Amino acid sequence: MTIMRILYGVFLTSIMIIAISGCNQNRSTEESRTAIYKTIDPPAASIGPPKKDHHSVAQGAEKTVEQLDEIYDVAVIKGGKETLVAYKVKHMQRYRMKTIEKEVTEKLSKKYPKEKFTVSSDYKIFIETVELQERMKRPDYTSKEAEKQLKKIIKLKQELT
Repeated sequence: MTIMRILYGVFLTSIMIIAISGCNQNRSTEESRTAIYKTIDPPAASIGPPKKDHHSVAQGAEKTVEQLDEIYDVAVIKGGKETLVAYKVKHMQRYRMKTIEKEVTEKLSKKYPKEKFTVSSDYKIFIETVELQERMKRPDYTSKEAEKQLKKIIKLKQELT
């Protein structure tokens, strides 16, 4: 009878360990998990082979957006045809999010008239952008995969509006 109890206890313990470890499989990295409540200041990125104008557009867009007082964190990815700009708005400025988004879009369009920008203050878009930037650092992540993911994020942003 005691052997049955021991086996039963071992069985339940192993089931609980499997269940707990299965629930802990999160694809997010440490940086993207803390992105909601902490400033992470990710560097601007561009997809594809390094081109001077691509990276300078991404960095310039990041600096332009960071200059606004209402914004405290910016993530920028320059793709082949579009540039995604995701940012976080200071808490007390959240009631002005649409106005801030319009202002950011106007500033970027004026500074870079040939570029097409997708601008978002949504946290989900910001986190997806940071995760894409992290994946792009891996040597096995191709620019084709990055471009495909960028298009998915932009499509998600358009669905949210």
